[in-house]
Amino acid sequence: MKRLDRVKKRWIIVKTLHKSKIKTGALLCFTAIIALAGFMGVDHFRPDERVIKINGSADMTPVVTTVEKSIGTKAQAPEEGAVSGLVVDGKSALLMDAGSGAVLFEKNSHDRLPPASVTKIMTMLLVLEAVDRGQISLNDMVTISERAAKMGGSQMYMEMGEQHSLEDLMKGIAMVSANDACVAVAEYLGGSVEIFVEKMNRRAEKLGMKDTNFVNTNGLPVANHYCSAYDIAIMSRELIKHATCKEWFTTWQDTINIGLPGKEKEFGLTNTNRLIRQYPGADGIKTGFTQDAGYCLSGSATRSDMTLIAVIMGSPTSQVRFNDISKMLDYGFATYDTVKIAEKGESTGNIRIEKGSLDLLNIVAGEDISVLVKKGEKEGITTGIELDKNIQAPIAKGQQIGEIIVYEKAKEIERYPLVAEEKVEKASFGQLYIRMMKNLI
Repeated sequence: MKRLDRVKKRWIIVKTLHKSKIKTGALLCFTAIIALAGFMGVDHFRPDERVIKINGSADMTPVVTTVEKSIGTKAQAPEEGAVSGLVVDGKSALLMDAGSGAVLFEKNSHDRLPPASVTKIMTMLLVLEAVDRGQISLNDMVTISERAAKMGGSQMYMEMGEQHSLEDLMKGIAMVSANDACVAVAEYLGGSVEIFVEKMNRRAEKLGMKDTNFVNTNGLPVANHYCSAYDIAIMSRELIKHATCKEWFTTWQDTINIGLPGKEKEFGLTNTNRLIRQYPGADGIKTGFTQDAGYCLSGSATRSDMTLIAVIMGSPTSQVRFNDISKMLDYGFATYDTVKIAEKGESTGNIRIEKGSLDLLNIVAGEDISVLVKKGEKEGITTGIELDKNIQAPIAKGQQIGEIIVYEKAKEIERYPLVAEEKVEKASFGQLYIRMMKNLI
């Protein structure tokens, strides 16, 4: 009897161990299946649903959010001559809202005319874009060549062989329209003036400047060198995105040392753009004059969040050009407002990236976004977000993954890109397994 009891006990122990092994094995198998399923693309083990919602929320999934803003009715660009009472004496003129690019007034704005030193806007733009790429630095020392030293017209009177920082040369271009500095920076960045001019024309083409052809870097009179008021506004709008140049444009006077070592002397810089002293909020951009071109100016001014660019070409006198620019700016500020929606790089929310090296990806505005509105019409416009379908890793930094949509009384009027703030690689098996285990706990 005792022996029978011992046999029964052993059988119970064996049976219990056997059941335990089965349970353990089953759990391990189940865990492996989940991990493998996640790695192979199955994502339905999560209790939350994989849907990106706008203006909504979910317990487990971060949601892209947007703030609705009452920002008024979008202003439409008037047709040429539609602005009653606004008359300018220059051959060609244009007023543009820098934020939206809308044209607010124009006169013969696509006529191809000599731009004189307003040409230097493109020269400065190429240099600052190269600085942004890390190709060059404003602290770089540039040696003045014989060709640069022999340039006529407005100049800094530098001698062959002397060296200056790229920033000092750019300051000379912006403030005193230095032709010698233009040649020096062109040779430094392009290797030669000719190669640099090719870069100028390629950049103009990319910007959509259809009525432009550059032959030199500084605008000195030469055949087949022309630009239009509209194209000047386009490149001006691009240039003033670089905050550095605004410091040069708004400095009235400064000094630098010029001359070979041991023969240095102080050279005074006085800004040629009187607009910055005469017009409230003026912050740029570039004057120009030759006998052939007449008096030219690309002027800008900022009030609150609104920046306007006014261009005049072929004015009969210097005073007339400043008067015409002031009249256009006055009209723009009196008639329109600009409301910012987002700055470039500003976050608009985040989304969960399945099987990505980052669990959450921040979504940012791909550019400065603003809407032009008429005075007194700041109602009825809201914004929303639309994301691309099937957003999956890998994702490149800056890759467009959606759009901000601007509506006027529920009617869509504009779309702007939303991009990834950083790069997202595909997640490794280990990363996916760890995330899965955290969700099971």
